Amino acid sequence: MTLDFKVPNLACSACVEAVTKAVKAVDDGAEVAADPKTKDVSVTTSASEAAIKEAIVAAGYTVA
Repeated sequence: MTLDFKVPNLACSACVEAVTKAVKAVDDGAEVAADPKTKDVSVTTSASEAAIKEAIVAAGYTVA
C-alpha cells in the first residue's frame, strides 16, 4: 500500500535521508519518495500506517 504524509519540517536532503532511514528501519523493502519543497512523503510499504508515522516522528519530524 502507498501512504502519503505531510511532514512540515522536512527541509533538506539530509531530512529526506533521515526519514527514509527511519522508514526502512520499520520495513526494509519500503519505497520512500520525499520532497522537501512540497513537504510530501510517500511510502510504499507493507507496514501499518501507524508504524510508519511513529518511525518518522521518532526520527524527529512532525507528521501533519
